[in-house]
Amino acid sequence: RNLRREQGNKRLTRRLVSVLIFIGGAAMEQRFYDALQDCPIIAAVRDEAGLDACLASDVRMVFTLFGDVCSIPTIVDRIRAANKFAVVHLDRVTGLASKEVAVDFIRQSTRADGVISTHTNLIQYAKGLGLFTVLRAFLIDSIALDNLVAAGRIRPDALDILPALMPPMIRRVREQTGLPVLTGGLITQKAEILQALEAGALAISTTDPAVWSM
Repeated sequence: RNLRREQGNKRLTRRLVSVLIFIGGAAMEQRFYDALQDCPIIAAVRDEAGLDACLASDVRMVFTLFGDVCSIPTIVDRIRAANKFAVVHLDRVTGLASKEVAVDFIRQSTRADGVISTHTNLIQYAKGLGLFTVLRAFLIDSIALDNLVAAGRIRPDALDILPALMPPMIRRVREQTGLPVLTGGLITQKAEILQALEAGALAISTTDPAVWSM
């Protein structure tokens, strides 16, 4: 809530409005953009305790980083019941393989709004099914950066780059791909959030409940 007040200044408002860019003739679906503009913090939850905490917070979007094929439908239902967007990390659901059938399962057996993955084939397939898609990448070197820029050609709804404490890389990925950028990892301070947003990130994701309330 305090963070949103700080974002209320004209400079940050102009930056947020300019992030709504067109992708192959269509923009990121407005409801997702509006949610992230309203609250640029995404709760990444890795256990039931984190889920309980995020459901009581003001965040509008949740990345699920835990669960299995038996529990993920219930996890998603709890998130949706709290009027939040549920984005399932396909790589972190026990029992799912890195194959298209994993996306089919999430689409048919849960009420998830979208998926996140490091696998471009899954993101491309999910996009074809109408799911909100986030391609995650770990920028450990220049090769990883080049691969991410190339992978951006499949036009996911957003790219998620880690770690977040690299404002120049956030800016560079935005410029080279023209895609909305999310970021996360190692952020603990409000100033770090603002630096990421200033660099062009649409939102940041974190597992730290203290950051969810900033």
